[in-house]
Amino acid sequence: MSGKTFWRRLLLILLAPVAVLSVDIDEARAEYGDVVINNYSDAAGMRPAIFPHWFHRVRFRCKVCHADLGFKFKAGGNEINMVKIIDGQYCGACHNGDLAWSVENCNLCHSGKPGTPTQVHESTIQQLAPVAAPKK
Repeated sequence: MSGKTFWRRLLLILLAPVAVLSVDIDEARAEYGDVVINNYSDAAGMRPAIFPHWFHRVRFRCKVCHADLGFKFKAGGNEINMVKIIDGQYCGACHNGDLAWSVENCNLCHSGKPGTPTQVHESTIQQLAPVAAPKK
C-alpha cells in the first residue's frame, strides 16, 4: 500500500463519523425490497446504510454482486465494513470514485433511521415472522 493510499484511508475512517453527524439531513425511508444494513452502524454512531436493491438489479444481473463480488443471499450475512469497502471489496468494487461515487459521500448510503435492524425492507418473510430485534 502506498503512503498516499494509507493516509487517504486513515483520513476517511477518522472523518466519516464527523461528516455524517455534522450534516443535518432527513432520514431516508427504505422502499420495498431495499436492504437496510445495520450490522455495525449503530455501534459506530452512524445511521444504517440503505442499499437500493432494485435500483441496482435493473442495471446488473444477480451474478455481478452475488457471485463476482461475493454478497451472500441473506440480509446481515455479509461482514461489510468501511475498511473493506475502501479496500475495494463489496460496495467498494464499484463505489470507488470512478465507476460510481466514492465513500466520501457518506450520507448517500448512511441515510437510514437509527435503530432500524438489518433486513430486507417489507419483504414477504416479514409478513410471516417478526423482524428480529437488533443485537446489542
